[in-house]
Amino acid sequence: MSFFVVLTTAANLSEARRIAALLLDRKFAACISITGPLESHYVWKKKREKSREYLLAIKTRRSLFRKMEKTIQEVHSYDCPEIIALPVSAGSRKYLEWLGSCVGR
Repeated sequence: MSFFVVLTTAANLSEARRIAALLLDRKFAACISITGPLESHYVWKKKREKSREYLLAIKTRRSLFRKMEKTIQEVHSYDCPEIIALPVSAGSRKYLEWLGSCVGR
């Protein structure tokens, strides 16, 4: 099985929790860790910006990435939300089996 950890940020804790609940309800994720607040520094529309955000680390099956991406884009408050998938190259067998059993195909 191949898995991803998908990273996205949210403008506030309420939005982060809403995204997490939606992804879990649709079985697009087995576990979502929310951390923050954190301070993000970035360039947007040619201007340096700084904002307070919450980071979601979403554990999922690789095959669900496009559905998850579309769902996040539909409900996110940002015009261009960060949605980055990192491949899981190794993990404990028991955890990966659990992850696979919790998400759709």
